[in-house]
Amino acid sequence: MRITPQHQLTKWQRDRRAFIEHRIYWNGSIGLADLMEVMEISRAQASKDINGYIADHPEHLHYDKSARTYVMGAGFQAHYLTIDAEEYLADLLAIAKGASVPKSDWVVAPPEILAPAVPARGLAPITVRNALLACTQRRRLAIRYQSMSSPEPEDREIAPHALAHDGFRWHARAWCLRDGCFKDFVLARVLSSALGDKVDVDTAADESWSKSVTLRIAPHPGLSTNQRRVIELDYGMTDGVAEIPVRRCLLFYTLKRLGLDTEPDARRPQDQHIVLANGPEVFSALDRRAT
Repeated sequence: MRITPQHQLTKWQRDRRAFIEHRIYWNGSIGLADLMEVMEISRAQASKDINGYIADHPEHLHYDKSARTYVMGAGFQAHYLTIDAEEYLADLLAIAKGASVPKSDWVVAPPEILAPAVPARGLAPITVRNALLACTQRRRLAIRYQSMSSPEPEDREIAPHALAHDGFRWHARAWCLRDGCFKDFVLARVLSSALGDKVDVDTAADESWSKSVTLRIAPHPGLSTNQRRVIELDYGMTDGVAEIPVRRCLLFYTLKRLGLDTEPDARRPQDQHIVLANGPEVFSALDRRAT
């Protein structure tokens, strides 16, 4: 059997084959009408695409006469897309939230999906715009900022060079001209902002941004053997350990999200499933300069 090389297929043919694999894998079946509707092609073209795919990959797809549809074959493997469960679930969650997702019409009849409610952050569009422009144009940003270390708002000048999201909030990573160091500034705490002149800041000197520390997490030793095994599966551990590289400037937030910012015995093992296998190394790298 000679398989048609991918370079001999047009982009549109590859896209339609990717759709066939996506629909057959995640939905279990595909019909000509699916190709016609989603890919906006004729019935004749849809039939040609299906038959061409089967000719190249006969063990991957076959026609079920009783169901009157094409179903996955026992030898199915994806050749035209990457099967990524995390990516697919992220797409389903985004669709459930009403977000715009590329190729959302490839998804059919998803189940109901819920996620924990997260308070909406009060992000002013002008604040985000000015922060982005300050980063890309290397300009000063004069801000009126309410930090948690001061009871009243303060005027500051910063030089942002990047943005970061800690899982809940957006931060501007910036050189603080007043304090002479790189810090995180929560965008929602910027009460007003104005773009200033160009500023020459050596962003390579922001070591907390450029350097990472690796968290080595392991199942809580207080769990039973079977519980530890399932936590190893849950976190994709190898030999009982998973490694998570984290930028140093996000280390504090990551530890907090994972419940690793306290002593392992502060919570029950059944509530705190993981522990740090390299705690001293991680905490020695914790240099929190957030506001």
